[in-house]
Amino acid sequence: MTTTVPAPADAAGSRTATLGVAVLGYSFMGKAHSNAWRNVGSFYDSPAIEQKVIVGRDAAQVEDAARRYGWQESTTDWSSVLERDDIHIVDICTPGHLHAEQAIAALQAGKHVLLEKPLANTVAEAEELAAVAAAARDRGVQSMVAFNYRRLPALAQARAMIADGRVGDVRQVRISYLQDWLADERAPMTWRLRRETAGSGALGDLASHAVDQVHFLLDAQVVGVSGTVNTFVTERPGPDGPEPVTVDDAAWATLHTASGAVVSLEVSRFATGRKNALQIEVYGSRGALRFDLERLNELEYFASDAPGTEQGFARILVTEPQHPYLDAWWPAGHTLGWDSSFTSQAADFLDAIRSNRAPSPSFEDGLRVQQVLGALEASAAN
Repeated sequence: MTTTVPAPADAAGSRTATLGVAVLGYSFMGKAHSNAWRNVGSFYDSPAIEQKVIVGRDAAQVEDAARRYGWQESTTDWSSVLERDDIHIVDICTPGHLHAEQAIAALQAGKHVLLEKPLANTVAEAEELAAVAAAARDRGVQSMVAFNYRRLPALAQARAMIADGRVGDVRQVRISYLQDWLADERAPMTWRLRRETAGSGALGDLASHAVDQVHFLLDAQVVGVSGTVNTFVTERPGPDGPEPVTVDDAAWATLHTASGAVVSLEVSRFATGRKNALQIEVYGSRGALRFDLERLNELEYFASDAPGTEQGFARILVTEPQHPYLDAWWPAGHTLGWDSSFTSQAADFLDAIRSNRAPSPSFEDGLRVQQVLGALEASAAN
């Protein structure tokens, strides 16, 4: 039998109280987020946390996940977690069709919420989530969307350089997010290929990251969209025979931003040979930047004011203590991994709770991304 220990009265905002964490979901993202909660105190001066409970549909599998990922308990009933006084943070890593119900219930129960991207499956759900989050924030209850790539030191450094005018006025951006895990037409059906659970395909999975990076790097919102989508394989083997694929496999778009920059966007889960290639090129009046997630510790910079005999893209190894987030990690020159971004993300969220300030990206930021994705789908349909 589990005995619930009441939390300190000031646990939601105290600098000293221990915060109890629950994670909903134990698969890919549940594992990544669990790793972050397990390690955040080792690298950051964050409020103390306890890994209280992990939630999943399969009792045996979630119990095994709890043991392996460092959780004290497991359960298959997510709603019961919200009734516990020893849970202060709910980290939602479930499929998109569950986001709205679970996040709204958690916020209304007074729990701080970290929610995996995309915010929701539809614009209407995203609007409701943003409204509930704003009301909860007025009560000191914080929420954040887990766009973890904002915590990659190289991309945070790129944002700082753009803000400092190192590339001048940004005119063009090329951004693509390419994977190949569906290139084999015999790959089986998953929840990510069903509209009722995923909302969309490469759009919600990959383009959400890409659009958020446009907003993050340029500090300017997308105001116009023209795009198209495609489904290359329309049927996949399911547990009970062939099933129709009801989401997109790839998408292409031109985005116009409020700052005047024009963005070329491409996302695909059919790009043979590309494993996890988020590639970003920013071209400005004074210089340019290039980034590739498959070389996530590197940033390339071109300075137009360098002598012609010396011009060319220079490789910046983003591992110095002066670079964003690096002072918490390893000595200079020692690279970080993909998983490190989740640990830094957890640290930022905990610091926002401790400081009682709104973290970023907010649910409103997630809504703006969802609006762009919705506009892209509407453009493709028309």
